[in-house]
Amino acid sequence: MDPFKTAVMVAGSGMRAQGERLRVISENIANADSTANVAGGDPYRRKTITFRNEFDRALSADRVRVREIGEDAGDFELRFDPAHPAANADGYYKLPNVNTLVETMDMREANRSYQANLQVIENAKNMFSQTLNLLR
Repeated sequence: MDPFKTAVMVAGSGMRAQGERLRVISENIANADSTANVAGGDPYRRKTITFRNEFDRALSADRVRVREIGEDAGDFELRFDPAHPAANADGYYKLPNVNTLVETMDMREANRSYQANLQVIENAKNMFSQTLNLLR
């Protein structure tokens, strides 16, 4: 396998993984204020994403894959409002375990990782182009 193709495929797998991470983060932010539909029910639970390396024999290189999209088992915040439709018998309702500040920081990190992988592709393309120019 040529080094150009390997670099592009490895960086592409990183871009796909970070794109999926951004999708999960966006879903968390979109549901940061989603409460339960029934009294005493649980609200939206924050989703998490983990990655794994997978050796690609054809490339002779590791590629990034999504291992799992799970749920954060953290506690829900309780807020007192007996008039809220999701309030339990004691007048408390649960808020999602999503911290938008944490999600925003994760989004920035994922975006930087995506951009770094994109830069790897650009650098590989430039090196390939320069090599072709030298061979002319």
